[in-house]
Amino acid sequence: MNNKNLILLLLMIPVLFACGNEDLPNPGDDDDDKETVDWNAAANAGSDALINSFWNTNGQYFNTDNGGNTTFQYWPNAHALDVLVDAYLRTNDATYKSYFDKWFVGVKIRNGNSWNNDYYDDMEWNALALLRAWKATGDIRYKDASLELWGYIKQGWNDQAGGGITWKKGMEYSKNACSNGPAAILAARLYQEFGNTEDREWAVRIYNWLKTTLVNTNNGMVYDNIDARTGVIKKEWVFTYNQGTYIGAAVELHKIFNEKAYLNDAMVVADYTISSLVDNSILKSEGSGDGGLFKGIFIRYFTQLIQQERLDATAQKRYIQFMKLNAETLWNQGTQKPGTFFGPNWRVKPGTTTGLTEQLSGCMLIEAAALLHKKELL
Repeated sequence: MNNKNLILLLLMIPVLFACGNEDLPNPGDDDDDKETVDWNAAANAGSDALINSFWNTNGQYFNTDNGGNTTFQYWPNAHALDVLVDAYLRTNDATYKSYFDKWFVGVKIRNGNSWNNDYYDDMEWNALALLRAWKATGDIRYKDASLELWGYIKQGWNDQAGGGITWKKGMEYSKNACSNGPAAILAARLYQEFGNTEDREWAVRIYNWLKTTLVNTNNGMVYDNIDARTGVIKKEWVFTYNQGTYIGAAVELHKIFNEKAYLNDAMVVADYTISSLVDNSILKSEGSGDGGLFKGIFIRYFTQLIQQERLDATAQKRYIQFMKLNAETLWNQGTQKPGTFFGPNWRVKPGTTTGLTEQLSGCMLIEAAALLHKKELL
């Protein structure tokens, strides 16, 4: 063989090898080499851990952590009920439903034997959770409590800063995204359930105030609050919590009016969140305490956006990929097993003790993954 033929043969070897393996998958093209997560089982494990490790049997509410801290907190308990409703709707397992009545009694007693509270956002979360519990069970007590709370919440609206529901009684000048986003969601859902046009008007009024006052509609940032005394907007505080509730309000108004503009509003805010409030495409840690719940709230309403039929297909695909990456990362890297505990950083396993808020956010993400998988979206 002369040198010329040898060179030609050597050049052909890679081509022949490639042709012979053309049907083999590229390891970088998909996740076939990764273990497939059983999202239903994962959701069961997370929600069961919430009950087994945080439920206060004597007080009939959820403790602040799984390490024996029995301090009662009103607003995280609303989200705990929401997770129980998620689990019940997903499984139809009466075990989850059996805690609704206990929660209803215990939480009201610990809140001074009343649903009324100084913080309007706290009341909004409980009203939303109770409304879902009523829809899941038909128990009239939950509906009545939700409507009672709505009556208190509407009293928080005043004309300072052009409108909006104040954050806290006695601080009428403090108008916050956290007290208006959930209120708009609640008003819109009440209208859809009971047909009271005043509730629809409330939903539109609150949403429009929020959009024009605290939302940067160009880049999708939802600012935390405005101080009516000075007109100063807290633009440096941008939390996943407020991003999520604005998305949720936009989705509910889209359901009512079928106007694509509301979905467009939601997409701008969603796109900012998943591109800027992240650490390498994973929602960033916002700490423990109240901040531990922020990501879960975003996930809950982001999941609602994903399921809208009129959402652009390319956006839906991108959002589902984001959800899948976050859920798989939490489950594979950030879950303390076999206890099934979650921490504030979804890439890092917590120790043996974790807070209720962090546990709830993790539960919300895994429950969302199970829901989207059941609907063949994830």
